[in-house]
Amino acid sequence: MAKKKSSASEQPQESTEETATTSDEQSAQDSTQQQTEGEDVISKQGKSSERLKSAMEEVQGKFGKESVMKLGDIKNVDVEATPTGSISLDYALGVGGVPRGRIVELYGPESSGKTTIALQIVARDQAQGGAVAFVDTEHGLDPSYAQKLGVNTDDLLISQPNTGEEALNIVETLVRTGNLDLVVIDSVAALVPKAEIEGEMGDQQVALQARLMSQALRKLTAITAKARTSIIFTNQTRMKIGTMGYGSPVDTPGGKSLKFYASVRIEIKRIAQIKKGEEVIGSRTRAKVVKNKVAPPFQTAEFDIMYNEGVSYEADLINLAVKAGILQKKGAYIKYGDQNVGQGNEAARQAVKEDPEFANTLYQKIMESPEVLS
Repeated sequence: MAKKKSSASEQPQESTEETATTSDEQSAQDSTQQQTEGEDVISKQGKSSERLKSAMEEVQGKFGKESVMKLGDIKNVDVEATPTGSISLDYALGVGGVPRGRIVELYGPESSGKTTIALQIVARDQAQGGAVAFVDTEHGLDPSYAQKLGVNTDDLLISQPNTGEEALNIVETLVRTGNLDLVVIDSVAALVPKAEIEGEMGDQQVALQARLMSQALRKLTAITAKARTSIIFTNQTRMKIGTMGYGSPVDTPGGKSLKFYASVRIEIKRIAQIKKGEEVIGSRTRAKVVKNKVAPPFQTAEFDIMYNEGVSYEADLINLAVKAGILQKKGAYIKYGDQNVGQGNEAARQAVKEDPEFANTLYQKIMESPEVLS
């Protein structure tokens, strides 16, 4: 009996040793296979690199050195931007203003401040040494108003074309020179196709403007990026028929191509009047960034546009300083610590305007405040 037990107990031990040996062999085989697979991957990567290099050299030989390159070889640079004249809007855009080399659309109802904002961007671009052209398709630009907003009219190129085709051909020619930093087209709604102008009243011209815009933007997008020229289109809003309560009740003329090709779309709305006694002296304006390819979209900004003055820098400072907790509203008063800045927004605005040193202090504190971006 003892021998049988001994024989039975030795059999599992041999089986365990065989299993261990088999496991070690399998592990070694797996390791060898993984090593072989790794070498194959490295070999394939090397061949892939050589093939990419060969393809890149062939394209560069035909179309130039900058026609194609590896993404990793492109240096990461901050997006260049031109300030809008409103600190709040610059923050909402995420890059400090209107991006260079991109197409931008400013749209909204009539008299909402679109042209004013466009002219303020022109003034800021000129102040930075930029060369600017203004294509006035509405034939309504007021030089004296532009000067009040800071535009150097002596150095501003102005064109007042007769047809949409002429306007867009002029824009293309200006951008292709590579000498312009900014081109403003005011507005899309006034880009009337030649066939419509030469036709009779009542003639049905189906989607002529939309086709014109689509063709132009297909050409402008690439050359704009290459020339590092910003193009700003102003546009109106029109009521849509038959929405039946679904979707937005308004739309913009010119078809859908501008919505697609624009890197930034900003909706401008007048939300309140600013009064001094019974006199209306300005309007509170809301700008919503509805599309943004260079920063997070859907940011909003509110600022004051004063008549014959443009966007109020001082009111913008006060609004942002209150938001950041730098200034406090105590009833009708606006305070800076224990100091009264003014009773009411207009009094506070005048006080900041008359004290450039205090305005600069507010600006520096705003720049250091993370609450402004929240």
